[in-house]
Amino acid sequence: MPVNGTPAHPTAATPKGPRPEPIRFFGTTWLNRDNGYRARRAAVSAGSLAAAAAACVVLRLAYQGLQIAAVGGWVGLLIVVMFAACSALAFGHTWGAFTKRPDPDRQASLRGLMTIGFVGSLLAYFLRSLTEAPGEKLHREEYEKARAQYDRRTTRRTGNPARRRG
Repeated sequence: MPVNGTPAHPTAATPKGPRPEPIRFFGTTWLNRDNGYRARRAAVSAGSLAAAAAACVVLRLAYQGLQIAAVGGWVGLLIVVMFAACSALAFGHTWGAFTKRPDPDRQASLRGLMTIGFVGSLLAYFLRSLTEAPGEKLHREEYEKARAQYDRRTTRRTGNPARRRG
C-alpha cells in the first residue's frame, strides 16, 4: 500500500464499483478515517498555518523594502490593500471549493488573484483541516452518490418482471 493510503492494484478484497477519489496529503484515508488520518490532519493544519506565517513574514519584509525605497505612502497603502483584498477573495474561493467543484474556466481566470492572495488560501486550508480533510465532505457526498447508483444498477431483480405486468 502506498504512502497516501490508495491501493496501487485492486485485489479480491477491494470492493467492486466506484472508488473514492484521493485527496491531496490524505489519499483515500478520509473514507474510513484510518491509516494515520488524524495525524495527517494535524500535520496539514500545522503545515498550512506555518506556511501562512512564513508568507506573512516575507510580505512584511517586502513592505519594509518599499519603505526603504521611499516609494511613498500611497504605493504602500495600495500594496497593503491589494494583498488584503486578494487574500480575502482567495480565502472565499478556496473555502467554497471545499463544498462544490469549482468551474475550471473561472478557476483559470482567477489564477493571478489566487497567486497574490495565497495567504488567504493557506488560512482556509488551515481552518478546514481543523474539522476534516479539506474537501472531504464534497468527496464523501460524491462517493456515496456514486456508490448508491452503482448498487442500484447492480442489484438483481427477483422473479420475472413480465409476469407482474398484467
